[in-house]
Amino acid sequence: MITAIASTTKNLEGEISNQGARAPYYLLIDEQKEILEALKNPFAKGGGGAGFSVAKMLEQKNVQKLITGEIGDNMQGALQERNIEYKLASGLIKDYLK
Repeated sequence: MITAIASTTKNLEGEISNQGARAPYYLLIDEQKEILEALKNPFAKGGGGAGFSVAKMLEQKNVQKLITGEIGDNMQGALQERNIEYKLASGLIKDYLK
C-alpha cells in the first residue's frame, strides 16, 4: 500500500502540512515507511481546482491513503471518487510514522 503524506519538506524531517491540496510536497511512503518518491506539488500555488488536481495526481501514483493536516470539501470529494482514504494528522512526520 502506498501512502502519501502532505509535507512541508521533501524528507521525513518536516511536518505534516496543514494544507491538503496546497502542501509543498507529497511524500509517497511504502509499507516499510520508506520514501518511494518526494513529489513537489505543482498545484501548491495558483487558481482553483487544486484538490481535484492533487487527487488525480495521487491516483496516477497508485496512492491508497493520504495523511494531511486539513482537507477541503472539494478535495475530500475528489479523493472519495478515486477510493483514496484520508486521515487528518499533525506534527513531525517521523513522529507520526513511529
